[in-house]
Amino acid sequence: MRLLQEKIKNDGQVLSDQILKVDSFLNHQIDPELMLEIGKEFAKRFANEGITKIVTIESSGIAPAVMTGLQFNIPVIFARKRKSLTLTEGLITASVHSFTKQETNEISIAQKFLKAEDKVLIIDDFLANGQAALGLIDIVNQSGAEVAGVGIVIEKSFQDGAKMLADQGIRVESLARVASLANGEVTFKSEKVEELV
Repeated sequence: MRLLQEKIKNDGQVLSDQILKVDSFLNHQIDPELMLEIGKEFAKRFANEGITKIVTIESSGIAPAVMTGLQFNIPVIFARKRKSLTLTEGLITASVHSFTKQETNEISIAQKFLKAEDKVLIIDDFLANGQAALGLIDIVNQSGAEVAGVGIVIEKSFQDGAKMLADQGIRVESLARVASLANGEVTFKSEKVEELV
């Protein structure tokens, strides 16, 4: 998705060879027009999957998930990281470790929102080590629903998350695939190179 790649190149900040900061358009301040295009792209890529629900994790996955839900005209459910006084019963939970924040959170979704007949698209902002995606997949599996695929806004292809999910037979669609953050520069993985391998 060229629009997203240009936004990453122009507005993203490489903080280290592992960390890309995109808080000016994705996970602090949000660019609504870009999110709309992201939603359209995910809807196009998963158009034939019979998606009935979208699941994401708070908070950075919510904007792209809502825009995708808008395109499909289906509900979006976000897993909470924090306990809520109103969300106490009938919860499905999983543990997720964040390498960026160096913390483990128990995430939860109210079971009443996921049914066995649901076909779920998981959306998240980043895929690095795959822990958030695995936690969401675990929750969907516990509900008896089916995971149709995982949509990722930015994949760090130099980390093992995408491969780990693919090895489990999970379809992963990433809109921008970062091959490297070395020397303070974002390099994207070439789709053509991958096809030849």
